[in-house]
Amino acid sequence: MKFKNIVVAGGGVLGSQIAFQSAFKGFRVKIWLRSEASIGRTQPKLDRLYQIYLKEVEGLEAHLGKDYPDCPRGFTNEFSKLTEADIQQFRQKIEEAYKNIKLELCEAEAFQDADLVIEAMAENREEKVAFYKRIREYLPEHTILVTNSSTLLPSMFAEDTGRPDRYLALHFANNIWRGNTAEIMGHEGTSKEAYDAVVEFAGEIGMVPLPLKKEQPGYILNSMLVPFLSAAEALWANDVADPETIDNTWKLGTGSPLGPFQILDIVGLMTAYQIVLAKPGAQEPGTVMYKIAAKLKEYIDAGKTGVNAGEGIYKY
Repeated sequence: MKFKNIVVAGGGVLGSQIAFQSAFKGFRVKIWLRSEASIGRTQPKLDRLYQIYLKEVEGLEAHLGKDYPDCPRGFTNEFSKLTEADIQQFRQKIEEAYKNIKLELCEAEAFQDADLVIEAMAENREEKVAFYKRIREYLPEHTILVTNSSTLLPSMFAEDTGRPDRYLALHFANNIWRGNTAEIMGHEGTSKEAYDAVVEFAGEIGMVPLPLKKEQPGYILNSMLVPFLSAAEALWANDVADPETIDNTWKLGTGSPLGPFQILDIVGLMTAYQIVLAKPGAQEPGTVMYKIAAKLKEYIDAGKTGVNAGEGIYKY
């Protein structure tokens, strides 16, 4: 099926990016939010993305006719064929996306005409279950529901959705206009039609679809990334070295442009904190996980939640 109306449930770091990229690619997009306070937190993220996308277009324009290995792949995978007319079209699409994304508090208004719902809420199983059960009555029969959960499996929620055959996982990396991966993971009851429709949608919004053959906690990317970030957090929590030293060690030793704590700021410290809380030992004083959670919470309580807040481990 062809999607037209997209609803993103949650306006966090990734939710706002998914919404903006989908609108940029021409879909009608709503973001469902729980409260006026959520709107107050989401709008600045959209404002920031608007400026980022315009700056990316400036970079594309400056490199027309030249080599540009750092081209934002979520914009185009054929940079060498771009023309000035394409650049102007990008600008127009950014303006339209920014103007037309609708922030919605009413569940009935948000979901009643949805073709695809992308749940991008915090890693809290109980809240997700409650959400899925609550929106059942509003969703059209044809609606496909996906989760962007970083660690939880679709089989854990399939029956709660009331549409297990039309439920699966669609997971994005951060800065999706550049890190344009879309991992698609079904469960045993996911229909081929729903799976294929989500794969097609991922390509339509400029992502590279990465199909998984079976369920895997953390998908492909986070199965590699989370242990890496956890190792860095453990060095920090055990006072082996400070974040800047740990980042410099990684960047100098591997040639990577980013260290683990810079990545954590992009991911968002709240997301990192939720992941840590779900691990064994996180509630037991003296354990490494407990220490990591305590350190992250200090930053969160101070409003230093990452790039979108202007400060996390680092200032921006």
